[in-house]
Amino acid sequence: MMIDLRSDTVTQPTAGMRKAMAEAVVGDDVYGDDPTVNELERLGAEMVGKEGAVFVPSGTFGNQLALFTWCARGTEVILGNECHIIQHEAGAASVIAGVQTRPVPAPDGVLPPETVRRYLRKRDLHTPATSLVCLENAHSLGRAVSLADMDAVKDLAAGAGLPVHLDGARIFNAALALGVDAREIAARTDSVMFCLSKGLCAPVGSLLAGPGDFVREARYKRKIMGGGMRQAGILAAAGIIALRETGRLAEDHRRAKKLAHTLAAIPGVSLNPAETEINLVFFSFPPAEDPRKAENITEFFARRHILINPPDEGVFRFATHNGIGDGELELVREAAQAAFTEVR
Repeated sequence: MMIDLRSDTVTQPTAGMRKAMAEAVVGDDVYGDDPTVNELERLGAEMVGKEGAVFVPSGTFGNQLALFTWCARGTEVILGNECHIIQHEAGAASVIAGVQTRPVPAPDGVLPPETVRRYLRKRDLHTPATSLVCLENAHSLGRAVSLADMDAVKDLAAGAGLPVHLDGARIFNAALALGVDAREIAARTDSVMFCLSKGLCAPVGSLLAGPGDFVREARYKRKIMGGGMRQAGILAAAGIIALRETGRLAEDHRRAKKLAHTLAAIPGVSLNPAETEINLVFFSFPPAEDPRKAENITEFFARRHILINPPDEGVFRFATHNGIGDGELELVREAAQAAFTEVR
């Protein structure tokens, strides 16, 4: 059996989820008749303090549905230059919502409000109008953005009459890292997308939550995007369990911090363990900037039955999740010490 450090999206549904899925009461969700989907949406909205929520197939779908719902075609969205919407959603904003993205330099995932202010634009003969500001928390680079930093952007956007959308794929990880309830994070934004299928172990799905009118419009546009999922209660049943068990993420964080300290002690590895705030461990190993050496490292781990992603310019990301227990962590530690010593 392989130990998979590539992402927390590789989690398997728990035994409880499989049982709940098999026994789920279902109906046609497009008609609003699926009681299990309805319960998931109610619970999800309540947990982030929003009026309503809509169940969608994926985090990318949820983010793009938010842009499609908030933004008029031909307008512009401001967001961080390293955020998931920019880096990992296949340019969907231009295809689905028909909007232009305007990335802002955002060190550690924090959008500097003064920079955002300079990037705001009104429509004229040459420029599109800004229609939305997007935040991300936890950031896909593994950092939890403070409430104060979120407040600064939210206040600026509100002053400009603009809504704020949150890519909260790992909002419960961020809440744990900040020591707050997820509602406090979501309160800084008008809409929020959060995933059920990452560290929370559900096999499929995310939720997009926000004001009632927004959710009703999003449900209509979900249909346009092909997101009407009929008897989706089979999937929603696992999502309900995922939301009731968010506390388990603490174990992922504990193991990520332990792994970070292990890696930081290996000569040649550059890592500040204090910067490991959630379940994602980022570290650099300069020899891995050489593609041949990077391939040697990934193959070294694979021979030890450990899957890792290739580095990006010498930077690796290891993800802890429900499939990584203390025993697996010890095997990773041994492999890492050998791999980063032998490959120079």
